[in-house]
Amino acid sequence: MLLFPNSNWYIIGGIEKGSTEQGTRKPRFSVDSELKPEVDHNSLLSSDFSFFNLLQKKALLVFSPGRMINLFKVKEKQRETAANANGKAPVKKQSAGELRLHKDISELNLPKICSISFPNGKDDLMNFEVTIQPDEGFYLGGKFVFTFQVSPIYPHEAPKVKCKTKVYHPNIDLEGNVCLNILREDWKPVLNINTIIYGLVHLFTQPNYEDPLNHDAAAVLRDNPKLFESNVKRAMVGGYVGQTFFPRCM
Repeated sequence: MLLFPNSNWYIIGGIEKGSTEQGTRKPRFSVDSELKPEVDHNSLLSSDFSFFNLLQKKALLVFSPGRMINLFKVKEKQRETAANANGKAPVKKQSAGELRLHKDISELNLPKICSISFPNGKDDLMNFEVTIQPDEGFYLGGKFVFTFQVSPIYPHEAPKVKCKTKVYHPNIDLEGNVCLNILREDWKPVLNINTIIYGLVHLFTQPNYEDPLNHDAAAVLRDNPKLFESNVKRAMVGGYVGQTFFPRCM
């Protein structure tokens, strides 16, 4: 790294041998000619800039107070230009999370009451919906949609799952947040999308009043299961439970 007294700029890496000329403060360095149309090199020598000439001069990052200009690698630009010239869109590199998710989805073994869809098309695997239609229990005949948002670092982080359907349920609040232990403290990278879907199905066959998000629904389930069943049916056909309105979901 070269530091220049009485100046707020410096250069790290890519400095040629004999980079400072006697009696001057300016470094002698080269910039790939293919970047010239994009950069005013004289302005880069002003005292308001610092430079990184990285990766054997394939990229140049220019920092100035309050802003950053990122000039892409020349070779990447050449590949993109060549691809565009051939009428092909640049190929997007998949993240590790996308690769693992693709494997999970290809190996799904869903129960018959579940289905999966991709509202943004199958080019966007990281955001999808799962529909559950219970065939037993309190929620028999209902149709409940869950959104999945998967992180690029999946499976090291659990997917974010919300219930899109407003439901009267002790473990799902009115904003769609889901209380499922494997989405929180019990998540492990060995778990997968199939595991989560089966966990959601279990919430409808065995709602749990001991770990609630909707405390009112949990109290009714604990103290008066018959009233709870009546409230669930009223909510699913569309109507009020207490002061809360539930759209039809059957």
